[in-house]
Amino acid sequence: LPFMSLKAFHLIFVICTTLFCLFMGLWTGRQWLAGETGSQWQLLYAILSFAGTLLTPVYGYYFLKKLKGVSYL
Repeated sequence: LPFMSLKAFHLIFVICTTLFCLFMGLWTGRQWLAGETGSQWQLLYAILSFAGTLLTPVYGYYFLKKLKGVSYL
C-alpha cells in the first residue's frame, strides 16, 4: 500500500497482530490442555501470545494518541 500513512499502517498492524496473537494463544493453549508433547513450551507460547493480545492494543492506543493531529491518509 504505497500511499498509506504511518498512522493508518499502525492501525492495520495493531489489529492484525492482536488477532494473530489471540489465534496463537488459543491454538497453543488448546494443545497444552490436550497434553501434546512439549507441553511446557506450548504453555509458554500461550501465555506470551495472550500477553501480546493484551499489550498490542495498548501500544496502538498510545501510538494513535501521539499522532492524533496526523491524518489517516
